[in-house]
Amino acid sequence: MLSQKKFIVSHAPFWHNGSSISEQSYNIIFAALPAVIAGICYYGTGALAVVAMAVSTAILWELAFNLVAKRPISIGDGNAAVIGLVFAMLMPAATPWWVVVTGTFIAIVVGKQIFGGIGGNPFHPVAVAIAIMMLSWKNCFDFDHALMGYELDFPMIIYPLAALKNFGVSAVEGLTAADLIMGKQVGGIGATFGLGLIIGGFYLIIRGFIRWEISVSFLLGLVVTAFLFNMSDPSKYASPIFHLFTGYTLIGAFFLATEDSSSPVNCVPMLLYGALGGVMTVLIRNIGVYVDGVIFAILIINLLNPLLDKIRPKAMGA
Repeated sequence: MLSQKKFIVSHAPFWHNGSSISEQSYNIIFAALPAVIAGICYYGTGALAVVAMAVSTAILWELAFNLVAKRPISIGDGNAAVIGLVFAMLMPAATPWWVVVTGTFIAIVVGKQIFGGIGGNPFHPVAVAIAIMMLSWKNCFDFDHALMGYELDFPMIIYPLAALKNFGVSAVEGLTAADLIMGKQVGGIGATFGLGLIIGGFYLIIRGFIRWEISVSFLLGLVVTAFLFNMSDPSKYASPIFHLFTGYTLIGAFFLATEDSSSPVNCVPMLLYGALGGVMTVLIRNIGVYVDGVIFAILIINLLNPLLDKIRPKAMGA
């Protein structure tokens, strides 16, 4: 009987652009700084404390797991710091310390290390942590309640997506696109300053650290779906511009959906992956029970990633 050796090849990503993990991580941190700094300026020391604790505890959880599992120390690659920073960007400035510590534990240990560490996680670690916390302690994401004591120079002290969900389009008519893109809305520390997120996202695309196909198709899928809903009933469903610049939309498009190990590497799969994420976001917001659908949309497309990435064009002559 003929004995054959077979190569066992794991799932994507395989493509390498020559950059190191640490270079990518530190560039992502740099790209996130405009939105984070704006959040700290808006919310003050509370926001700074959440960011500092999230980044530091994420690094400590990674170090602890490395030591317990007897793996090489990996905190120097900056990936744990990125996870902590993105997690902090999604949280309110008044988040209690125990919520931050629990969230970074879930992100690092459950979302990343249990699957084998960087490159092995099928879901974005931060999305895993936020989803579990939303299901377990939904009051932690009640931005209106959490930020009640903050004196903010906003046209309305209310979380826009919650206002839309509870009171309809008439409740958010006072918010202009300029207000939303400049961060004049209640939300996560680093998720409200749309201009900063766009600048950071374009920086990462230009430098080649994320793929434009995913971000652009995510936003297009969201805009088209929101437009169709709005056309069907403008008094009930908000405009595409509103959905584009509220909630976790922009941070989802540039910092969550584009994570390497949980997203496709081929062109057509990337376009489908991003578009499905945008569509699911609006569907959850408009007809689902959750105020913001970005996190659950990201997890759904992460789940579909292995199937989508099998879509490949036929070889020439086949």
